[in-house]
Amino acid sequence: MTSTVSHRRVLTASLVGTAVEFYDFYIYATAAALVFGPLFFPSDEPGLQLLLSYASFSVAFFARPLGAIAFGHFGDRVGRKSTLVASLLIMGLSTFLIAFLPSYAVIGWVAPALLCVLRFGQGFGLGGEWGGAALLATEHAPPGKAGRYGIFPQLGAPVGFIASNGLFLLLGLWLSDADFKDWGWRIPFLGSALLVGVGLWVRLKLTETPAFAEAMKAAPPPRVPLAELMRHHWPEVLGGTFAAIACFAIFYLATAFALGFGTTQLGMAREEFLSLQLFAILFLALGIIVSGPASDTYGADKVLMLGCGLTMAVAAIIVPTLGSGDPARVTLFLTFALFAMGLVYGPLGSWLPSLFPARVRYSGASVAFNMAGILGGGLAPLIAQRLSDQNGLGAVGVYLAVCAGLSLIGLMGLRAKA
Repeated sequence: MTSTVSHRRVLTASLVGTAVEFYDFYIYATAAALVFGPLFFPSDEPGLQLLLSYASFSVAFFARPLGAIAFGHFGDRVGRKSTLVASLLIMGLSTFLIAFLPSYAVIGWVAPALLCVLRFGQGFGLGGEWGGAALLATEHAPPGKAGRYGIFPQLGAPVGFIASNGLFLLLGLWLSDADFKDWGWRIPFLGSALLVGVGLWVRLKLTETPAFAEAMKAAPPPRVPLAELMRHHWPEVLGGTFAAIACFAIFYLATAFALGFGTTQLGMAREEFLSLQLFAILFLALGIIVSGPASDTYGADKVLMLGCGLTMAVAAIIVPTLGSGDPARVTLFLTFALFAMGLVYGPLGSWLPSLFPARVRYSGASVAFNMAGILGGGLAPLIAQRLSDQNGLGAVGVYLAVCAGLSLIGLMGLRAKA
């Protein structure tokens, strides 16, 4: 009974903490697509405003590997629990401070500079979050249930997204467009403080994971976990990085890019498109939930490969669905894309940590996941917007298919090595 209660507490902590972190991350993505362009990057060309806004969005993805290295170092030397608390604090403080930033019209270039600094802080904190949350869940998993336990931190993504976009949708319905752009967009960033407090309360009640405790008994921790990781496990880091590219690409194309494309190129109302995304995100949750038992039964790598195949199918239908401007077809694209994303994201919670021994597992899983974030997610909205402007929506589909192909290469390379 005690073990069951303890496992419930661990899984709740991994889900709640990750949901808070991803809420913080997604409110920036939503604001970048809707308001940050004119507020922080004013230009006579709306397309350029959006491009610069997406460029600031990408800053966090370059900070994430640095956070992965820093938090991975302490996570492998000091422990999972304290490291996760620190990552949540840094992420939450950076998000909260964005609410108080003046616009470009008030302080000029300093405004976008400060925005990018705080976005860097968001990425740095999130760089240490995912790996620790995944280890928190999977290092407590009973034999044969790593896939089921590993989906709990992954479910934080749809939960955080629903909270983020749901709040933006409600604000859009309650406020005039002028009030929303003037001050309403700041409310989700202020609300982060309350959610971070909940996340900290849950995580401070945890104990250390059994796998970390056993690793510390077996041998002293590595002096420099990153050095040991790259010396002995670089093929796993490389393969894991490539394998995770697809999940980032498909998610940010179906959320940040699609939102900007739908509200500008297609002329759809902001509230309408956010409503469609909120419905579609349920299919991301469904894909993640399905992937857990499937990973335990068939192998996480096989589920990931199936997800990559579905991602290529999503790429093939992007023009007649998203490009149509018809709400029903747009919904079809979003639901199919996010379900496929569930299959290329859900298994990563158990699969990436399984590539590394416990003594460098925090560093290994975090570095691979967040390097994939740069390659697959950080520049995805920016590249997609540029491709769409210059070559049409079909080029965005080709870009997504290439990302899925790179993930397949990573998966097959590690299968061959095994």
